[in-house]
Amino acid sequence: DERCIMCSRCIRFTAEIADDPVLGFTERGSHTTLAVHPGKRLENNYSLNTVDICPVGALTSNDFRFQQRVWFLSETNSICTGCGRGCNMEIGARGDTIYRQTPRDNNDVNSSWMCDSGRLDFHFVNSEFRLTDPMIKTGGKHNIATWKAALSNIATALAGKKGEEIAIIASARMTNEELFFVKHLAAQLGTTNVDVIPRTGGSDNYLRADDLNPNTNGAKLILGIEPGAKIAEITEMMSRGRLRAVLALGENLLKVGFAQSDLEKVPFIASLHILANASAELSNVVLPGTAYAEKRGSMINVTGRLQRLNKAVKAPGNARDTWEILRDLIVTLGGSNGIHTIEDVFKRLTAEVPALSNLTFSKIGDRGVQVLETSEKIPLLEREKERKAKGIIVG
Repeated sequence: DERCIMCSRCIRFTAEIADDPVLGFTERGSHTTLAVHPGKRLENNYSLNTVDICPVGALTSNDFRFQQRVWFLSETNSICTGCGRGCNMEIGARGDTIYRQTPRDNNDVNSSWMCDSGRLDFHFVNSEFRLTDPMIKTGGKHNIATWKAALSNIATALAGKKGEEIAIIASARMTNEELFFVKHLAAQLGTTNVDVIPRTGGSDNYLRADDLNPNTNGAKLILGIEPGAKIAEITEMMSRGRLRAVLALGENLLKVGFAQSDLEKVPFIASLHILANASAELSNVVLPGTAYAEKRGSMINVTGRLQRLNKAVKAPGNARDTWEILRDLIVTLGGSNGIHTIEDVFKRLTAEVPALSNLTFSKIGDRGVQVLETSEKIPLLEREKERKAKGIIVG
């Protein structure tokens, strides 16, 4: 209370943007105080935006309060990967630890706002359960291995297997550059049993998209698939014992609907993930990848906008960029190399995907580029425009 200057920004935000008018002033005069209306709570999924717009720090985040001095933080422009909206944000980190994420202005994506669930969706990056080294299972136990040994183990296991005996379960949480190598890995193995796990049901009619994967459009464009279209077929093949190898890339198969009894029928499973999980426990080889804040890359959001991820912190231990892992696996399987940077990958990607032609990684910029036309609307931005036109929102 001692800091509040009664600017009413937070009151206006909750009423005009979040449609949740729970704040107001009480005790008018020299004792004016900001308060929550009786029987109400400030607990909507956009409440932390009031912290951003408070000019004096009277409102603070429980998650960030007393964690770091803000001037010690290194701010990196990136995008939120919590859903398909791809809200523009800044990642605040010190050393290799993320302390907060805050919205970044982009009137084509998220205006100046972001939801609390996306803002706070970073603690897993700092998790004690991060995978840090490649591991090979021997005698029923996972043992740390070198990258060369782990990739060679996978290549040996896949050697001699027919394409129809191999399945790749990738993720629409992967970047376009990673999906590019998924496509080429499938071609190298001669398999068409490739799919990504769809996730829907997240829409809140504000910013949060119904599609909970951040790069479904990228997966459709690059892999040429409809997410989830082959999952039932792959599950059936697994259940009947017709699959001899499964590559799980960025997905915990037991968490997304695959049965342990079916997975146990597959002679060889390799998992690429960032966290220890039940699916990795069943795998013959486990590869540690990188989280969204530990890599560079691009994604296409639900409105068809191509946007960039930027690296804010280093990956733990011996974890490597996912695209590099897939590239080296293809090379180990007998494929060619010649790609050494994310710019090289994107250049190859633009040569294969017409929608991305005439673009370079740097041309994407901090605000993105529209590459696809979709019917997706952004409810919060549509209402902002309408209310500004009517004079309900001023400024």
